[in-house]
Amino acid sequence: MTNSRLVYSTDSGRIKESVAQEDVPKGDGIVRLQRITKGKKGKGVSLITGLGLSGQDLKKLCSDLKKQCGCGGAIKQYDIEIQGDVREKLKQILETKGYKVKLAGG
Repeated sequence: MTNSRLVYSTDSGRIKESVAQEDVPKGDGIVRLQRITKGKKGKGVSLITGLGLSGQDLKKLCSDLKKQCGCGGAIKQYDIEIQGDVREKLKQILETKGYKVKLAGG
């Protein structure tokens, strides 16, 4: 098994490892809940956008939402997808956590 991390090159010498900063998209302060079926083979998911959280905070919130709704979900590019149409339940949970929530889309 080979290590893919390059530490030295004959062209430029020692390669410094740069720490990548997370580029978290900042929203307008409003969390939006949408119901998406496109690309999901007819199954609906509730999409949560505009959270403005990064890394561990996003994972923790996703885990809490999945437990309270009793369904699965995932994090996709700083958005949270929760399986099923549970927007009303998600709205109540997020509002108790201090977020301003809007139902968006159909």
